[in-house]
Amino acid sequence: MSSKKTQSKNELVLVTGGAGFIGGHLVDALLEHEYRVRVLDNLAPPTHNGKLPKWFNKEAEFQKGDVRSKEDWEKALDGVSFVFHLAAYMDFHPDFSTYIDTNAKSTALLYEVIVEKKYPVKKIIVASSQSVYGEGVYSCTMDGIVHPLPRSEAQLKAGEWEMKCPIDGAPLMPVAQKETDRLSPTIPYGISKKTSEELLFSLGRLYGIPSVALRYTIVHGARQSFRHFYSGVLRQIAVMALAGQPLELHEDGKQVRDYINVHDVVDAHLLVLESPKADFEAFNVGSGRATKVRELAEIIATEAGIPAFIKTSGLYRLGAPRHSPSDNSKLKALGWNPTRTIADGVREYIAWIRQFPEAKQFLADTLRTMKEKRLLR
Repeated sequence: MSSKKTQSKNELVLVTGGAGFIGGHLVDALLEHEYRVRVLDNLAPPTHNGKLPKWFNKEAEFQKGDVRSKEDWEKALDGVSFVFHLAAYMDFHPDFSTYIDTNAKSTALLYEVIVEKKYPVKKIIVASSQSVYGEGVYSCTMDGIVHPLPRSEAQLKAGEWEMKCPIDGAPLMPVAQKETDRLSPTIPYGISKKTSEELLFSLGRLYGIPSVALRYTIVHGARQSFRHFYSGVLRQIAVMALAGQPLELHEDGKQVRDYINVHDVVDAHLLVLESPKADFEAFNVGSGRATKVRELAEIIATEAGIPAFIKTSGLYRLGAPRHSPSDNSKLKALGWNPTRTIADGVREYIAWIRQFPEAKQFLADTLRTMKEKRLLR
């Protein structure tokens, strides 16, 4: 991707969630590209401990605040030319209303404040997710393309992991998710992200504010929080590996996922910021490579320098898709190309997490809580 800037220098960019994993890397890149940066973040647990992380770029202006607060938005948006709205509530927690309050309401507040205050914002880019696709699209040998419902708890309890055709019960093959696919989220997080996208595009077009949605796959790399492990299999397996524990995988470890390096994700943000061709479009941000969870575990073991003692005990999450490959051709046509390998991201994360031996206890606490709340069964 070219590093040539198409925007004027020194314009102010707001990054919500800019003290987090992806946001922190984005802040660094924006500053390198000569933007001024303001960060809005509440530093709340479990991701944070109420304090700015040591790696936070001190060249950025920091505002402690909440994206659910209209007053905080009013203050944060003053003088801003571009907005990256990354702050979100995620995963499988059962406090369902919080997803809508944080992820959907915050997007509505963002546009509401801009319109009311007549702030001259030039573009808004919102972090979305592959979870908007739900279980996704599959192919049946006899019946062609199908959109199956999520697996039932009875099926998962029986250890019947693969998807079955809803018409004839035959095995299904996953099809890489495309931006034109039907959006059928199956968990509150995905529903909130779909709603956020609908607000983004409807209000963006209505008020003439170029708006973009980036649907992340599984982003990995250094700085992912070690204080919770509700998502991101890399975090769990890496900490298990460094602690000398068996690498325990959910289901049978043959689930297909798309893992994308955080630096490639940041490149995508810069591209859509500076390209008018991205306006009012949604893009998958993934590597385009389908990788089994077991394969990722083997890479982690290699990079950690330990034997790959992989264990599958039949644990599962209700509502988790069986497979979620991603098609990234739309974003690549815009000029983006992911260049980092899975091993690159694993290597970066392992080097980073070695600094925090307390991560082992955080993992144990998280797994215990997930089982108690039946988030993991």
